[in-house]
Parts: sequence; C-alpha cells; structure tokens
Amino acid sequence: MQNTIPTRRRFLQSTAAALSAPLILPGRVWSQESAPSKRITLGFIGMGKMNGGHLKNFVNRDDCQVLAVCDVDTTRRENAKSIVEKTYADKKNAEYKGCAAYNDFRELLDRKDIDAVVIATPDHWHAFIAIAAVNAGKDVYCEKPLTYNIHEAVTLTEAVRKTDRVFQTGSQQRSSKEFRVAAELVRNGIIGELKTITTSFGDPAPPYNKPAEEMEPGLDWDRWCGPGPLVNYNTFLCPRGVHDNFPNWRMTREFGGGMITDWGAHHIDIAQWGLGVDGGGPVEVRAPEKWETAKRGAQLVYANGVVLTHAEGKGCSFFGSEGEVHVNRGKFELIRGGKTIHKFWDKEVDKGTSLDREVILTERELLADAKVKLYNSKGHHQDWIDSIHSRQRPICDVAIGASSVIACHLMNFAYYYGANMKWNPETHTIVSGGDAKWLTRESYRGEWKV
Repeated sequence: MQNTIPTRRRFLQSTAAALSAPLILPGRVWSQESAPSKRITLGFIGMGKMNGGHLKNFVNRDDCQVLAVCDVDTTRRENAKSIVEKTYADKKNAEYKGCAAYNDFRELLDRKDIDAVVIATPDHWHAFIAIAAVNAGKDVYCEKPLTYNIHEAVTLTEAVRKTDRVFQTGSQQRSSKEFRVAAELVRNGIIGELKTITTSFGDPAPPYNKPAEEMEPGLDWDRWCGPGPLVNYNTFLCPRGVHDNFPNWRMTREFGGGMITDWGAHHIDIAQWGLGVDGGGPVEVRAPEKWETAKRGAQLVYANGVVLTHAEGKGCSFFGSEGEVHVNRGKFELIRGGKTIHKFWDKEVDKGTSLDREVILTERELLADAKVKLYNSKGHHQDWIDSIHSRQRPICDVAIGASSVIACHLMNFAYYYGANMKWNPETHTIVSGGDAKWLTRESYRGEWKV
C-alpha cells in the first residue's frame, strides 16, 4: 500500500485545511517540558477495554501524542478518536481535530509520522499486526498473551530482532514490586533450593460452538476473524460498541487459549522470572489424569527438576527447601522455617500494615546485599517510553513475552491432546511425545498468514 501521508507536517497542514477549524499544534497543546522533537507519536490498534485503559494513560502524558486509532467496530473507533480529541482540546481549552480513525490497521502503519503503536486486539491478531508494525519501522507495545501459537511467537521474535525495534509485552506484573521482590527472593536462595511452583488461574478453552446471531451494522466481521476461521457472529466473541468487560473470545480455541494463556501468561511469566529461564522454558510437559475433562493438574518440568503445576492456589507460589513465597496482584507472603515473616494478603485480616510496607521491609532485611538484582521498572508504560528513547530492551522484551506464552501453549497441549512430551526450549521443537502440527494453525485464512 502506498503511503499517502509522507510527513507529520503535511498531515497537520492537510487536516487543518480540510476541517477549516482551529487545529492546536503540539507546542501549544503540551507544556514546554516536552519539546515536539522528543515527543513520541502513537497509534492504537484494537480499541476494546484493555486499549481503552492504555489510551487514557498515554493521551494524558506530556511526552507522547496520539495521532491515530484503529478498530473494526465503528462505535469503538469513533469513541477512541473522540477521547483523544477531547483530552487534547481540554488541555488548552481550545478545539482540536488531529486524531485519525481507521478500520484497516495497515493504513495506520503506513503513516511515517507515527513512531510507535500499542496493540490490544484479540490474541489471534497479535502476531500478524505486530510483525507488520516492526517491519514498518514502529516500536511496539503488544498485549499478552503475546501470540496465538508457538510458531507465531518464534516468528515475531525473529522479526523484532531483524528490525531492531523496541518491543514491550504487556505483562505488567513485571513492573510491580511485589512480583520483582518475590522473584529476587527465589533467585537469591532466600527460601532455599527451589522445589516446586504452583500457578493458579482458570480453565483451558473449549472449541467455539455458539449459534449465529444477527449483527448490527458497523462491524467488519470478516476482518475481526482475520487469520482465524470465519465463524458465525455471536456477541460472545465480540460485544458491540463500547463495553467495560473482557469479551469471551479468549475462551475459545479458535481465537484465544482460555485462562491458560490469559492469566497463565501473567503467572507463568513470573514463575519463569523466578526460575531464571527468561527466553528459555520447560523441557517436559505432563498431562493430568483424565485430561479430556480435566481443568487443573497440567505440569511443566524445567531442566533443574522444578515442577510447575496448574492448580488452585494463591496466584504464583514458590516452594523451596527452607520456605515459601506467594505473590499475586496486591498480595505478598514470605514464609521461612514454617513461620510467616512478612505478609499482606487480605486487608481485612492483615490490618495495621500494607503491601508496600511488607515488601519494602522484606527487601531491606533480606535483599540488601543480594547477588541477583532483577530489572527494576518504575512503571510498564514508562519503561517502554524510556526504552524507546534509550533504544535498550524493556523489562518484558519480545523474547520474554514469547517464552512465557510458549510455556502457556505447551500447558494447553496437555489439556487439548493429553500430551506427555519432551520439549527443546532452545530450538522450539518437540523432542518426543507430541506432534509438530500443534505448533501452528492448521491453516491461516486469506492474506493473513504468519
């Protein structure tokens, strides 16, 4: 596709002329703290609940400017555009009409005046759009789970390395101190030799089986299905318009991976951080008994012998020879020698303290002289922006996001196929006990092949 908007200046000029209304130029909309030459220009692709939250954060930053949004749903697309333009207008109490809205993400990526994109489409679109984005010279923030399958994770990582783009996976738990401190405790042997890990999240995904529903005008359903099969429309997959919930496409095998890839991409990511296998992964998969109906019990085994089990628990729990660490969002517990050392788990029970206090005390008392210090991000969005300026890899670089989602897909093999298999995390190949066809789609639809 030919680029019809070669420069940011020409875009601003043509937009102003077309609208015949005042356009607030960047230097007047934003404070003098961020010069236009240092401001990162952004496009947003997929304007559901998750990217709605990202948009509201970035549109209020002085060091960024949102130039475009994209969604296949007209209502969501126009709502996002109006949020951007109203926010910028309110900054100086003057009219602003400088945010474009697209149905086709390729038109947004064609714009040379956009530096970086934030992708929060359904999972089955992540890899194709992210690869197109880095090939177009954009830095990328892409939501987790990073890809729909293992083949896509490997291919996307290769594309990012080839183009040398800054790529942040939206696994924001890495930027929360309770998770970093938990991983540092494990890495520094504070709970002794690590033996087992329990990760707690919901069920694997069944195949999609919903009946066809009549679809309101304004949704490009063919493009929504994209690389996946063209299935019957149902609001189960894609509620229309602006909504404040996470749609159930994630609970289908055709478009997501159930809670194994959804919440599993968070907690297994932290488990692998504590294990020190970022960029690597497990060497064995074990299926639960009665795997055809099982919803818990799948296991991943790592080269050091540590077994990670999907079970009911506290989020991400590390069990060592001398203690335990449990961590979840806003929750933290350290046990040594059978005694609770620091804990904030339930605000109604753990009164008189706070998460910050317990985590900070743990860090001061046990990690002050730690040999292993992990990446300390002050915020997931900020870390990405800082990395764009420095051209360094962010806290959840593409290879980390890829290794975490690959582990999730391997766990799903245990539930989908009863897999008891050996895996090579370096070559991303099945050693024994599995089928290579599991690593990718049976077929990609139309032009959307990864």
